[in-house]
Amino acid sequence: MFEHDYLPFLTDFFARPEFRNYHEQFADKISERASIKRHGDLPNWQRYLDQLPEIHPSVIKLDGDVVSIGVANELDPKTSSDIQRALHGLSPWRKGPYQVFDTFIDTEWRSDWKWNRVKPHISSLSSKRVLDVGCGTGYHCWRMLGEGAEYVLGIDPSMRFVMQYNAIQHFARDNRFDFLPIGIEDMPPSLNIFDTVFSMGVLYHRRDPLNHVVELFNLLNAEGEVVLETLIVDDAEDGILTPKSRYAQMRNVWSITTINKTLELLETAGFKDVKCVDQNVTSLAEQRRTDWMTFHSLKEFLDPHDITKTIEGYPAPKRGLFIGTK
Repeated sequence: MFEHDYLPFLTDFFARPEFRNYHEQFADKISERASIKRHGDLPNWQRYLDQLPEIHPSVIKLDGDVVSIGVANELDPKTSSDIQRALHGLSPWRKGPYQVFDTFIDTEWRSDWKWNRVKPHISSLSSKRVLDVGCGTGYHCWRMLGEGAEYVLGIDPSMRFVMQYNAIQHFARDNRFDFLPIGIEDMPPSLNIFDTVFSMGVLYHRRDPLNHVVELFNLLNAEGEVVLETLIVDDAEDGILTPKSRYAQMRNVWSITTINKTLELLETAGFKDVKCVDQNVTSLAEQRRTDWMTFHSLKEFLDPHDITKTIEGYPAPKRGLFIGTK
């Protein structure tokens, strides 16, 4: 079905009253983003999804470091092997970890470490409506549900992430979590319905960082909270480091801000009570190669003689966590 149209997978999403009036706008953007012309690997990814058996797991655990679907030894060896082969076919897996029956998906990022840094500082998600911008595989969205969120919408234009989400959702069957293959610029600016909006690892990929923060502001309800996690530097001219070409081998890093500059962006967008609640230098144990992501990772992106610098000579990745209210 992905070879032709992703929209039939979103029946429940479009049935939700808060999105019904935006059906045409969402449908146009989703069809454009999910087109096979943009993603030639879609048919191959779909074949791996089609190999997943129809099984209802005995247990689904969303409140631990590992998002767990089923338990080990719940299935016969052949079925377990089939699941592992299909999931591995969707590699590389970058955000996790996940346990799917006997298969442990050891992702490039230990995303649970980030969540454990975020969780103590945010307002309760219990019964909240949440948006996760740039959600990757959806790992943090599952953790948000584990914290009691009423509904989570994840958006990310990467169709590989969409397919990995669908692999987990194939077994979880949780209608509290939808995933749209779009960017924040595709969201209707009048859709100010979310209690909490997360943007983690997105700001430095935006050509206009202030515009991104304004987009986050517009999607929150009147008393909503923004959770912004981004690369930061200790010092830079006018508070912004602009890499000349690549940063840690990434081509689309447009600007890395200081703490004060990031706070200024949030305040300019209209947020109140803004603060930086955490700083963390990314370690080689948090982002690394695994059997599920065999390409270059953080180790190869740093100066081999001085890991406090990237291979291009910039300060090594350091992340700041910022909170603000509307």
